[in-house]
Order: sequence, then C-alpha cells, then structure tokens
Amino acid sequence: MLRTVRDEAWSGDVGPENAAWLATESRTARLAREYRPVDLGGGRIRYSARALDAARELGEEEDGFFTDDADGLRVWIGESAFELERED
Repeated sequence: MLRTVRDEAWSGDVGPENAAWLATESRTARLAREYRPVDLGGGRIRYSARALDAARELGEEEDGFFTDDADGLRVWIGESAFELERED
C-alpha cells in the first residue's frame, strides 16, 4: 500500500509527564483531533504530519516547539529536547 505524506507519523520518548502535557495542555492540544499530538502511554508521544505542521507554528519561547536540523527532529520542553523518529 502506498503511504502518503498525510499518513506519516513521528514518535519519541519524552517521559510520561511531558507526553501527557503535550497531548492535553499544550497549545496544539486544543486544536482539532487531527492536529493534536497523541500520548501513546509509557512516556511516548506521536505526531501525525498535520500535528507536526501545527506544532511547527509554535515559537521558541513555547513548550512543544520543534527544531529540525542536522541533529534531527526534536520537540522542546523547557531546556530539554526530545528526538522524534519517523514511524515506518
């Protein structure tokens, strides 16, 4: 089956408290379902392509903002960065 960009998702371990916060309290958690990050349990978070696009709109001063550079795709909470990997 052919996957489209819309079907892609990224996930990573951010810790249980951070995953819960990103999924329920972050600015993107208040958007429509397809634009929200999902708490997978066990400290893991998942971003669909749409959720990632929405989170990219956050500024550096906001928890949950992203950087995507030579170090990879990372979500920031406070001074901590958590790496996300594309799911296969």
